[in-house]
Amino acid sequence: MSAEGARADRTGVTVTVAGGGSLAGAVRVPGDKSISHRALILGALGDGTSVVDGLSTGQDVEATARAVAALGAIVEHDPSTGRTAVVGGRDRLRAPTTPLDLGNSGTSMRLLAGVAATLDGRTTLTGDDSLRTRPMARVAEPLGRMGAQVAGRGPDCLPPVTVSGGPLSGIDYTPPMASAQVKSAVLLAALTASGETVVREPVPTRTHTEDMLARAGARITVGHEDGVRVVRLHPSELRPTETRVPGDPSQAAFLLVAALLAPDSRVTVEGLYLGPERVGYLAVLERMGARLAVDPSADGLGAVTAVTSALVATDVDAAEIPSLDEVPILAVAASRAEGTTRFRGLGELRVKESDRLAGAAALVRAFGTTAVVDGDDLMVTGRDRYVGAASVDAQGDHRLAMAAAVAAAANEAGSLTSISGWETVATSYPGFLEVLDALRHPGTAS
Repeated sequence: MSAEGARADRTGVTVTVAGGGSLAGAVRVPGDKSISHRALILGALGDGTSVVDGLSTGQDVEATARAVAALGAIVEHDPSTGRTAVVGGRDRLRAPTTPLDLGNSGTSMRLLAGVAATLDGRTTLTGDDSLRTRPMARVAEPLGRMGAQVAGRGPDCLPPVTVSGGPLSGIDYTPPMASAQVKSAVLLAALTASGETVVREPVPTRTHTEDMLARAGARITVGHEDGVRVVRLHPSELRPTETRVPGDPSQAAFLLVAALLAPDSRVTVEGLYLGPERVGYLAVLERMGARLAVDPSADGLGAVTAVTSALVATDVDAAEIPSLDEVPILAVAASRAEGTTRFRGLGELRVKESDRLAGAAALVRAFGTTAVVDGDDLMVTGRDRYVGAASVDAQGDHRLAMAAAVAAAANEAGSLTSISGWETVATSYPGFLEVLDALRHPGTAS
C-alpha cells in the first residue's frame, strides 16, 4: 500500500494508492482540531498570554489563527518547540475592517460568529466555495435571540455571513440538532451577555468548550436535568491558560480501521484524547468484532491498538457518534463486514463539507460494495474482497478522501485506486499518505 504518485491540474490533486500489504507500528496523529480551534479562540478572549502546545497543523486551524489575529490578538508560533503563544484580552479585540476568510472551516465560522456577536460593529465571515454552501441559520437563530444581528444568503443564512454585535442577553436554548458548534457559539456569546445562558442537550456533544471555559475561569456549571445535559453560563472574564492539545481521535479512526482491514496488521495510535463523546466509534467497531485495546493514561489521554479482525455487520445510531465525523470510515469498515450494517439518523451529514451521506455511499460503491441511502439512513452490505481497480471523487471532503485511501489500502495486492480532490486532506491531516506508507515499514512511523 503506497501512494504511487500525485498529479495536480486545474481541478485539484489526484493521488493513486496501491492495495495489498500489512501495517505495523506506532504513530501519533495531529493535534485535535476541535481543541485547537477553541484554544486559539479562548486565548484571544483571555486577558494575557495563553500557550498552546501541539496545535493542529491543518489548514482549518490555521484559518482560526489568522482570524483571531485579524480581530486583534497576537498569535506567535515557535516551530522549534511546537508551542503557540496567543496574547489576548477584550480590550484588544475589534470587529475587523475586512472579511475573515475561513477557508473550508465550518467550525471556525460558527464559533467565531459567537465571538463576533460580542464585538461592537460588523464582522463579515466568509470562506471557500464549499463553506459558502453550508447553513449558518443554526447559529444565526440563537445569536439573534440573544440580541445580535446575523445576516446571510437566503433562509439557510449561507455565507458570507455578517454579524452585528452589541449588548446581548442570556437565553435558555435547546439546539434542534446535536451540534457542539452551535452550543459553542452560544456559550462564547454568553460570556458578555446579561444574565444566565442555558444550553440543553438531549444528545450530549463533545465537551471541549465548557471544559476549556471552566479552566479559563468562566462561571460555568454542567449537570443533568430530566435526562438532558444542561450547561449554565454567567457573564465571565477569562484568564490565560496553558493547553496541551492531545491527538485527534477522529483522525486516529482512519489508521485504526486500516489496521483492522489489512492482513496481519497491528497499529497503535498514541497520545489520543479519549473523552466519551469523541470515541463512540470504538464501541461500534468492537461490536463489529474489531480487536481493539484501549490503554488510558493518568493524564486523560491514552493509546489505542488495532489488530486485523474479521468484522460483522451491526446497527449504528447517530447518537453513538454525535458529530458523525467517523461515518465515512465506519462505512469502509462495514464494506468489509459480513452482513448489512445500517447507520440511522444521518441527516446532518448532508450539510458537512459535502453531502457526506451520499458521498459515503458512493465511496464504498466504487469498490464494488452495495450501499443504499434510505431517507437519512445508510445501509452497507459488506463483502470479503473488493473488485480491484477503483476511482473515487473526494468531493472536496477530507474525510471522504482519507476513507477512500484506507479502502484502497485494503484492496487486493496489485490494485490501484485513483482518488481525486486529495488537496482537501490538508485541511485536517497533512501527510496522511506518508503516515500510511511509514506504517508499512515498522520503526519509521512518527
